[in-house]
Amino acid sequence: MALKCGIVGLPNVGKSTLFNCLSNAKAQSANFPFCTIEPNIGTITVPDERLNQLEKLVNPEKVIPTTIEIVDIAGLVKGAHKGEGLGNQFLANIREVDAIIHVLRCFDNDKIIHVEGSIDPIRDKETIDMELKLKDLETVEKKIERLKRVIKTGEKNVVKENDILVEIKSSIEKSKNVRELVFTDEDYIQFVKPLQLLTDKPVLYVCNVDEFSASKGNDYVNKIKKLILNENSNLIYLSVGIEAEISEFDNFDEKKIFLDDLGLKESGSIKLIQSTYELLNRQTFFTAGKKEVRAWTINRNDKAPKAASVIHSDFEKGFICAEVINFSDFKKFGSEIKVKEAGKMKIEGKDYQVNDGDVIHFRFNV
Repeated sequence: MALKCGIVGLPNVGKSTLFNCLSNAKAQSANFPFCTIEPNIGTITVPDERLNQLEKLVNPEKVIPTTIEIVDIAGLVKGAHKGEGLGNQFLANIREVDAIIHVLRCFDNDKIIHVEGSIDPIRDKETIDMELKLKDLETVEKKIERLKRVIKTGEKNVVKENDILVEIKSSIEKSKNVRELVFTDEDYIQFVKPLQLLTDKPVLYVCNVDEFSASKGNDYVNKIKKLILNENSNLIYLSVGIEAEISEFDNFDEKKIFLDDLGLKESGSIKLIQSTYELLNRQTFFTAGKKEVRAWTINRNDKAPKAASVIHSDFEKGFICAEVINFSDFKKFGSEIKVKEAGKMKIEGKDYQVNDGDVIHFRFNV
């Protein structure tokens, strides 16, 4: 299943333009608030040079990259947790994503209207943060209220759940995000995760800067960096205007010349995808055969049977072993046969922890 990320931000910060650059879909992008009313859904093909190299070496019938599904979620204003603006829609849509891509306007331009009438990314960030926290507070308070009916029984799990909820409530009231809190894995899975709290979701802050700040950032970016130091989130900066121009290039060489002229090593879109993988602790492994070469997304530290399950659940149930080739060895020797001849293919069991870039053939029996 593809990762699903929601692009959020106040109206007119560049959300829909960024969405258009990233995906094959084209969201309406206009210079007025709420031009995105329904969430637009698109798919990002994850660029991976290793996949291109495997294609050249294997010459398969088809190549299938891994993807990220992105959702351009409707604009948000103060009072969204009460349903103001498009608040109810926004908050319902955001619950469904794996991570939040929070776009902040970090450039000055009098021709582009800001919903608040001035440029202040810290204020904008806190506006959305506050709405999410207030909605989470409402969710937690309702849950605590429901537990009051059964907590008198003294049942151990109920008491523990209530204690955790009270801790979350207290932290939100102190303006903390749930993702900043520390729980045991067991407590998190049993009591926290089912709540689908909005401030529990990982966040990648995307600072939308002008083209002159695309390579080094600016004062707005530095202020946001300082603000999120202890927040357990990631930050990148890019120019959505530049990304829009890059998306119009069909020729790779022309795109590279354009980036070189701006002092950029890669497009902001690639930087965003890489940062999203890092934020969600994901990695890629490959399968390579004459029918297809394919990239697969798994969690870092996943063991071989779990990795096999993303191909088909039967692969995990009937897992026998994994034939593993390190990508650098595949590239060096040029084919699976030559890798075997060099003694570089490893046969791994169920406790093998898959590495990023592994080329794997699973043996299974069902």
